[in-house]
Amino acid sequence: MREYSSVCSLILAVLILWLPLNGVYGGNPYRYYTWKITYGDIYPLGVKQRAILINGQFPGPQIDCVTNDNLIINVYNYLNEPFLLSWNGLQQRRNSWQDGVYGTTCPIPPRKNFTYMLQAKDQIGSYFYFPSLRMHKAAGGYGAIRIYSRPLIPVPFAPPARDFTVLAGDWSKRSYRQLEYILDSGHNLPLPDGLLINGRGWNGYTFTVDPGRTYRFRISNVGIATSINFRIQGHKLKLVEVEGSHTVQSTFTNLDIHLGQSYSVLVTADQQPKDYYVVVSSRFTSRVLTTTAVLHYSNSFTRVSGPPPGGPTTQINWSLFQGRSLRRNLSASGPRPNPQGSYHYGMIKPARTIMLANSAPYINGKQRYAVNGVSFVNPDTPLKLADYFKIGGVFNLGSIPDSPRWGSAYLATSVMDANYRSFVEIVFQNWEDTVQSWHIDGYSFFVVGMDGGQWTEASRTRYNLRDTVARCTVQVYPRSWTAIYMALDNVGMWNIRSEDWARQYLGQQFYLRVYTSTNSYRDELPIPKNALLCGRARGRHTRPL
Repeated sequence: MREYSSVCSLILAVLILWLPLNGVYGGNPYRYYTWKITYGDIYPLGVKQRAILINGQFPGPQIDCVTNDNLIINVYNYLNEPFLLSWNGLQQRRNSWQDGVYGTTCPIPPRKNFTYMLQAKDQIGSYFYFPSLRMHKAAGGYGAIRIYSRPLIPVPFAPPARDFTVLAGDWSKRSYRQLEYILDSGHNLPLPDGLLINGRGWNGYTFTVDPGRTYRFRISNVGIATSINFRIQGHKLKLVEVEGSHTVQSTFTNLDIHLGQSYSVLVTADQQPKDYYVVVSSRFTSRVLTTTAVLHYSNSFTRVSGPPPGGPTTQINWSLFQGRSLRRNLSASGPRPNPQGSYHYGMIKPARTIMLANSAPYINGKQRYAVNGVSFVNPDTPLKLADYFKIGGVFNLGSIPDSPRWGSAYLATSVMDANYRSFVEIVFQNWEDTVQSWHIDGYSFFVVGMDGGQWTEASRTRYNLRDTVARCTVQVYPRSWTAIYMALDNVGMWNIRSEDWARQYLGQQFYLRVYTSTNSYRDELPIPKNALLCGRARGRHTRPL
């Protein structure tokens, strides 16, 4: 009996060790998912199209979880090509291995599977997942992620009657392979053919509400090319959350949502009982695209009719004013019980300023996009694996400067180095005539300022150093700048990219290597035992546990 007890104790000890080493944490609940990735026919704009489905669905299954939950997602790839999912907004604390972009994670080969082991560590809010390889994002394969506060953490608004998801964005009738061909030929993509709401076209989706009750709408722009404007006919939108930040509860009649961004609004069904348009329209496009869903009062017998209400179209200043008006609710709790305002980001002096300028050069006679004159090209081996196994020749640190350089743009696998626990200022400078949308994996950053013209050191006098929102995706208006503060508290290899997917595909991205020499599991989790190995990492070994 004593021997049996010793064996059981040993097994328990191994399990306790194994769980955190694989990026999951035994003290928090687990949620298990099995997803089958297939092709399937859909008709969102009235014509038959081949899409990427998850468990036969478009959009894919929704992930509902609570702060610190462990998410075990087993993905089976039934496509005839490699596939990879990324998690827009999940910070993957200490765990860039699971980020699901090609710089960190090997694609899942056809007829194979891979199990992601994620944790919603110290996060709340509204996000989404999407396919990150090639132009797969233009074929679907995306879905919502909703992270709720833990039961004892106060939320600064009453529980809504229901929580609605709105996955909205542009859509093309062309296949993703056709879009790739256009880009690979050195040309720009044509304007999208339409917009979708939850995978449906005009009046194809209905939100049913009861009179007098209040509902939460979580809206994400999952498109690949255009900013959108969201509005509900006859109803006000009370903003309550932006990508994990509880906001000062400002009221809007409509809301601009740029590529990759997510917002939560409260909507009260306080109008006459009938049906109303839920409208999404494109912003800053030569031809305004519009689509609608229906807000249906449960006691309504009157359908929507007539034209949907109009919204802003090309006005830049209006959108800039709205973007600058967003404020963080300093007294509200975030994922932890302490108030959001207890972190005084404005009192920390940045140790480094990085300026990132986007551009649209022609290289070798073809259209490319670049950051600080460097147009990113994918390596033959994921950067994280090359770094871990010390495989030379895959990338060079410092292959992208931390400020714009004059001269001809060039192709490179660009990686910028940064020190763990540093505090940095990043300025996105946009000299082009289009709105840019930038995303940083692994982080939430403070948007301290945005304005027109060229950023200078004097621009810091206009920074919001008290109550700006923290988020993971931010817009930069034409011929303008946006500045952020970011604490580099997450070791790993992190993608910084344009959310305009054609620009990302043609090089407007790079990786930030946040490094520490401590080699401690406290700072970064070890390589997952089940990590896929590809490129020059093929044939190597992960670890025994």
